[in-house]
Amino acid sequence: MLKIILWSSIIFVFYAYFGYPLLLTALSLVRKKAVRKADFTPRISFIIAAHNEEKRIGEKIKNTLEQDYPKDLLEVIVASDASTDGTDGIVRSYQSSGVRLVRAPERRGKENAQKLAVDAASGEILVFSDAATGLERDGVRKIARNFNDPSVGCVSSVDRFIGRDGRVSGEGAYVKYEMFLRDLETGTGTLVGLSGSFFAARKELCHPWIADLQSDFNTLINSVKRGYRGVSDPDSIGYYQDLSDEKREFSRKVRTVARGIRVFMKSLPLLNPFRYGLFSLQLFTHKLCRWFVPFALLSALISSVLLAGASRYYIYLLMTQAAFYVFAVLGFWTRSEKKVLKIPFFFVLVNLSILIAWYKYLRGETFVKWEPSTR
Repeated sequence: MLKIILWSSIIFVFYAYFGYPLLLTALSLVRKKAVRKADFTPRISFIIAAHNEEKRIGEKIKNTLEQDYPKDLLEVIVASDASTDGTDGIVRSYQSSGVRLVRAPERRGKENAQKLAVDAASGEILVFSDAATGLERDGVRKIARNFNDPSVGCVSSVDRFIGRDGRVSGEGAYVKYEMFLRDLETGTGTLVGLSGSFFAARKELCHPWIADLQSDFNTLINSVKRGYRGVSDPDSIGYYQDLSDEKREFSRKVRTVARGIRVFMKSLPLLNPFRYGLFSLQLFTHKLCRWFVPFALLSALISSVLLAGASRYYIYLLMTQAAFYVFAVLGFWTRSEKKVLKIPFFFVLVNLSILIAWYKYLRGETFVKWEPSTR
């Protein structure tokens, strides 16, 4: 039984991280779904969610107003989640430029503020972006091109990091992996998640807007339910800096996963392959299997310890796992950029955040409110 648990756990982790992309790669040889992009300029409502963003909201509004998109077709709305600093005043100073302020009377979270903006929006396409995310001048035009394809319901951007020197920094292995998965999912059908910092959707797919559910994930779910698909656009890029406070970055990961679990649990009918086909497998693997990896890692480690006395082979297997976790600890203490330390550290960090997210979800914590990230 211990051997079954051990090898089942190892195979499960392998499938979650490597088997899934291998499966999608194989499917891409016989199942290709290209996005029929073309110049397309529908009326767009650009929605910026903000809470106490007085240090960045002005720059974000300027970045949005400078977009290379027909001015009469671009509506800019700032959704203030009851900001208590100078955010609202700064937004009002751009009223003559057509920027609208939608303010929540009380602080009830990002999605609630976005809901107010969605209800007030007049655009055919809604673009959502965070105050900390910068776009290229043609960012809106590029993301809009995807909606020329009538099968596309929502579009995710690609994430890029900005270093402290102001230059685009190299992508981390994890970000590269996620972007690679998104390309495979787009090519074979639909995405399973969107980048919350910059994404777009058809307005009809944003109703009803559930104010206590993660907006990016739930928008993708709404799209699939109504027969549309979500795609990743490699030309639509959102630029942002890493969080300067690592504790807050870890908390952000916990919050993101916990909120994602809530959306997933309310979308269990989507796991029916007879109705949703390949997407059911994608949702099960990319989300649920990934969120179960920490438990598989723990069961593999515990069973290896218990089997260590059975043969030298299991001792070697235990030593391999122990070495990986030692490298992760060294990566934490040294903050080394060497991949041999950085990758184990980040892998363990991500899975630790998932464990804590499960704990908080089971306790009923909802994470509705949010604070602007220090970057």
